[in-house]
Amino acid sequence: LSYHLSPSTMPRGRPRGRGVAAALPPEDNDSSDDNDAAAAEEQPEQQQEEEQHANDKSMDTEDHNESMEAESPANNHAAAAEDDSVLKILLSTDNHLGYLERDPIRGRDSFAALEEVLSLARHHKADMVLLSGDLFHENKPSRKTLHTTMEILRRYCMGGDNVGFQIISDQSQCLRSIVSGRANYEDEFYSVDLPIFTIHGNHDDPTRDGGPDLLSAVDLLSVSNLVNYFGRQDEVDNVKVSPILLQKGETKVALYGMGSMRDERLNRMWQGKKVKFLRPDQDQTEDEDEYGESNWFNIFTLHQNRDLGRGSKNCVHESMIPEWMDLVVWGHEHECLINPSESLVGTFRITQPGSSVATSLTAGESRRKHVGLVEIKGHQFRLKSIPLSSVRSFAVGEVSLGEK
Repeated sequence: LSYHLSPSTMPRGRPRGRGVAAALPPEDNDSSDDNDAAAAEEQPEQQQEEEQHANDKSMDTEDHNESMEAESPANNHAAAAEDDSVLKILLSTDNHLGYLERDPIRGRDSFAALEEVLSLARHHKADMVLLSGDLFHENKPSRKTLHTTMEILRRYCMGGDNVGFQIISDQSQCLRSIVSGRANYEDEFYSVDLPIFTIHGNHDDPTRDGGPDLLSAVDLLSVSNLVNYFGRQDEVDNVKVSPILLQKGETKVALYGMGSMRDERLNRMWQGKKVKFLRPDQDQTEDEDEYGESNWFNIFTLHQNRDLGRGSKNCVHESMIPEWMDLVVWGHEHECLINPSESLVGTFRITQPGSSVATSLTAGESRRKHVGLVEIKGHQFRLKSIPLSSVRSFAVGEVSLGEK
């Protein structure tokens, strides 16, 4: 199936500068500097003094030339062009807001973790935040939890800066926006400069509450223009996953999302080929490179069980995910495995951010909690692991009661 693009619309204002390098390889070690220092120590003292005298004479000239080169309009323009094509996304999942909210000691742990996540997004100048389900711990969160959540989102997500990317697909097909029908940062009556895109999890999935309509607690944040809710499937026997097509400069990202569903039912549907992923129209030549391949970087986020000993019919197998995906962000699993690992099919990478608050005393929850900052340029990406310092830590040990 083809997913046709809508006419491109310009973003509000000009894109923000990021100061990110053009290429996205892992950072090199500074081993060459150490080798040079070791070689310099072996030189005779007289030779070192002569070289130092010569360097001192030319220092002023070199500093002047370097400053002129750094301030030249051509270099500034090139750096800005590189920044305009690097899309930064902060990854987090399973925030479980409201967990143990009545506990006098741990009652604010989940909210403190969310504040740190959004503060890190601001600090690293992320273009957007991607949450992979279970934003709330309870299906019907209390008024206190909703009030605190909305206050935090307003404080960190609203502002006067410009958003550096644009959505070039039909937003009515992929976003669940009841009021405006488009992303919250495009609403002229709001001023959002840190967009949040989220799917629902098994804790905050849509339910009927006093009427025929299925509503999630995330719908309350969406109708308030605080988050962008996507990945919801209303037809249980025919799942069509429509991507949000994002563009920043020359970088094009297709963001797929699938909110939580019953694992056994989803497994049967996947086996019966009733789960379809809509792709950008391949007939449009501007979306293909010289080899005829798509220029889209494909991200898929879901909130389901992984195949980790839960039974073959009670999870999503990696082999079910389309092989043309580039990066899969897996929610629901609380253990933090943030560093991307190669999938079993070998064609895409998987990152598992884990929960931002510990909800059970297990070995997996005792691992250090992290969020991920993924930088995408073209078909290349780099994921930086950022530890969370506000998460309450605990230790897990084993005691053997056997006789010696």
